[in-house]
Amino acid sequence: MSIINIQNVTKTFPEGTKALDNVSLSINDGEVFALLGPNGAGKTTLIGVIAGVVQKTDGTITVLGKDTVKDYRQTRGTIGLVPQEIQVDIFLSIKKTLEYQRGFFGKRKNEKLIEKTLKALSLWDKKDAPVGSLSGGMKRRVLIAKALMNEPKILFLDEPTAGVDVELRKGMWDYVKELKKNGTTIILTTHYLEEAEMMADRIGVINKGKIILVEEKKTLMKKLGDKTLEITLDTPIQKIPEKLTQYNLSLTKDGEKITYRYKPGQTGITKLLANIKECGISLKDVETRETSLEEIFLSLIDNNNETKTI
Repeated sequence: MSIINIQNVTKTFPEGTKALDNVSLSINDGEVFALLGPNGAGKTTLIGVIAGVVQKTDGTITVLGKDTVKDYRQTRGTIGLVPQEIQVDIFLSIKKTLEYQRGFFGKRKNEKLIEKTLKALSLWDKKDAPVGSLSGGMKRRVLIAKALMNEPKILFLDEPTAGVDVELRKGMWDYVKELKKNGTTIILTTHYLEEAEMMADRIGVINKGKIILVEEKKTLMKKLGDKTLEITLDTPIQKIPEKLTQYNLSLTKDGEKITYRYKPGQTGITKLLANIKECGISLKDVETRETSLEEIFLSLIDNNNETKTI
C-alpha cells in the first residue's frame, strides 16, 4: 500500500531552472526507499516539495491520502525531515531544542521519548550542552533527533550521515532499522551507496529532474549486476590468446590477471577455465565478486547522460 503518491510534479525556479520535470512516484508504507542521483539531480527539491517546504510548480502530491497543499497541517504533521543543511539554534541546549520541536508540532512533553532518542543517537551525555558547542557530526545527529520529535509516520533523511564518523554512522543506521521495524516509512538520499545497498528495500534514481528508474533493490542487483571472475596467473602473459577472444576478457597491464565479466546464471566459467588450460596458461588464484550498487548507479547515470546528448 502506498503512503506517498506523486503525480506529474514539476518545479521550475524563478530564474528558469527546472529542478523537477514531470516526476511521478509512489512510496510504499513501511519501506526504506533510497533516492539516488548526482549533485543537482533534484533529490533535495523532491524531498522539499513532498514535505511542503518547497512550493511545487505543477502536479499533485498526497500523503496518507491527503493533499499536501490543501491539507498541509495534517500531512506535515506526519513527516519528519532531516535536511542537508544544519539548521539549529546554537544557543539552546540539545534537550531544550527537542522540547521546543515537540511544542512546534503541538505535542505534549515526553521526557521518555527524548531520553530514548538521545541515547539511541549517543547524545544523552551532552543533553545540556548548547548545540553551538557540538561538532558537525553531533549537530547532524541533533537534526535527526529533532525530526523524530513529532513521532512521524514518514521520515526523510537527506544525506543524514555526511560528516559522521563510521562508528556513529553504524549506530544511526541501527536506529533507522529499529524505526522501520516499528512501522516508520523512510526515504533517504546518500552519497554512501553501500548504505543504500545495505538499508533500502527499493531504489529510485533521479537525474536532471527526471526519475530514470525505480526498482526493488534485489531485482535491480540481479537485473543489472554482473559478476566478475578475476584470474591470477602463475606467469604473466603478453596478450590474450586467440582461442580465448570469444570471452571478451580483459588483461591487466602487468599481464598477471585476466578478468571475465558475466551475468549470473550465464557463466561459461567451466569452459573458459578448460580453454585457458588448453592454451598452456597456469593459474595461481581464481576469485569472483558481484558488481556493487555504486557501479550500477554510475552506469545508469552515464547511460542517461549519453541519451540526453544524442
